[in-house]
Amino acid sequence: MNWKLINTKRITGKITVITGLHIGGSTELMEIGGVDNPIIKNPVDNSPYIPGSSLKGKMRSLMEWKLGLLSANGKPYTSDRPDCPITRVFGGMAGATKFGPTRLVVRDAFLTAESRKAFDEGQELTEVKHENSIDRITSEANPRPLERVVPGVAFDLDIAYKVIDTDDGGAVDENYFQEVVLRALALVQEDFLGGSGSRGCGRIRFDDLKDEKGNPLQLPSA
Repeated sequence: MNWKLINTKRITGKITVITGLHIGGSTELMEIGGVDNPIIKNPVDNSPYIPGSSLKGKMRSLMEWKLGLLSANGKPYTSDRPDCPITRVFGGMAGATKFGPTRLVVRDAFLTAESRKAFDEGQELTEVKHENSIDRITSEANPRPLERVVPGVAFDLDIAYKVIDTDDGGAVDENYFQEVVLRALALVQEDFLGGSGSRGCGRIRFDDLKDEKGNPLQLPSA
């Protein structure tokens, strides 16, 4: 089979934080009095960002749930079917050739111009949320400080999606852009991104979504 790239679709817009966002970073360089659970930050200027892998992984896992494809062992679902919506869109095991290259590219999301300006002017874009777990027998409190990006901070979203002709004129990939990619974004918006979602963190909203031609994009119902 000879695969031909027909076009590359784009999704741009903003990821707006609604409730504190925690995507964990490294504690290897923890300072005395530092936070036990820091967020990931750009090593160049210490500004928060959203790794593309975090968003893509969340999109994939929620689509696995949606399609009833959650693996019993908890590992990412994979299939050798050429038309598998999960493997075809998000990628499969190394060496898999039945579906061609991974269609979806989710780039790291950095601060929007407005949020960058606030950061450069010294405005605090993060907070430390102090929580306690309580021993049910002794009532002893165990503090667990959690660093989060504060509500209102926004990041630039940039997603690319390849439409490839696999002897179908690109029809399957065009359909999966709507039914898998856009629906996965809708699922993330209805769920949460990052950690501690069951404790109120990670609610986000996708704003001003546009395609590669600048036309508005509407997310389907989750």
